[in-house]
Amino acid sequence: MDASTNPFNEYGERIAASDLRRYRKNGPRPWTRTLIEALKAEGVEGATLLDIGGGIGAIQHELLDAGAAQAMSVDASAAYLEAAREEGERRGFGGRVAYRHGDFVELAESVPSADIVTLDRVVNVYPHVDQLVGLSAERAQRLYGLVLPRDTRAVRLGIRAINLVQRLRRQRVRAAVVPLGDIERVVRNKGLIPRFSQDAGRVWQVVVYGRP
Repeated sequence: MDASTNPFNEYGERIAASDLRRYRKNGPRPWTRTLIEALKAEGVEGATLLDIGGGIGAIQHELLDAGAAQAMSVDASAAYLEAAREEGERRGFGGRVAYRHGDFVELAESVPSADIVTLDRVVNVYPHVDQLVGLSAERAQRLYGLVLPRDTRAVRLGIRAINLVQRLRRQRVRAAVVPLGDIERVVRNKGLIPRFSQDAGRVWQVVVYGRP
């Protein structure tokens, strides 16, 4: 997608810089930390990682710190991708991470598989969820981890309010609650089965699938 049609360019330099400052001060957000710890419990030593829509790269940085060998970061926000690169180089990971800018679904044919594939708060803002989940799950050789909104009335009402604000601000990114059953149907068709599930506060849930 080009810059004029890419809604994720709304995640610009100011937002990316703010998120990076917060990460450097406080570490990963609670839901991201839950996903990271669940993956580490499964074993990440020597693993390859494909992090889709990973923002400033918290998952990449933490798993590389924990012994993962290499990572690829695919993000539709150029500002977030640059922030992830900046932090990766600061930590000495420059030669261990590849960066791809664009819509993963459009790039998927040229994106290699990895031991671990992660999507942290991505499926809830992507308009073609089945495509995104199907193509990304195919590339998970061992583990597939997601953070997505809980399917509760309060969360649905909150997302409606957020979308209204986005509409009033003329911003194009919209959020949605994606039923976990819909995700699991696609994931199971790709040969993955549930390994971990945990709520991370009132809004987010963390799930990890694996190869049998």
